Amino acid sequence: QVQLVESGGGSVRAGGSLKLSCAASGYSFSRCEMGWYRQAPGKARDIVANINDRGSTYYADSVKGRFTISRDNAKSTLYLQMNSLKIEDTAVYYCSARCPWPYWGQGIQVTVSS
Repeated sequence: QVQLVESGGGSVRAGGSLKLSCAASGYSFSRCEMGWYRQAPGKARDIVANINDRGSTYYADSVKGRFTISRDNAKSTLYLQMNSLKIEDTAVYYCSARCPWPYWGQGIQVTVSS
């Protein structure tokens, strides 16, 4: 019984900030590689950022310098701090876990307007 629940999405003006959270349950969170992906209408789901069990991070070129991925193993929670948001960041954002079997959250909408 694995569950990933995203929160913190919504609407924001370009240049603003949002912080997404992903609450995990049902598995050994601290042993898993966690990530954020996003999907815009009519487009494929693309990676945004990942963080492994040792704390090493990866960012897509489109978000480098603007987004920060982090994890709190004591709270079994993954975060994505999004700063300097652009209209092209608008998408449904998904939390993911590989333990090593892959799991996905339901997704949460982020809308950036001019």
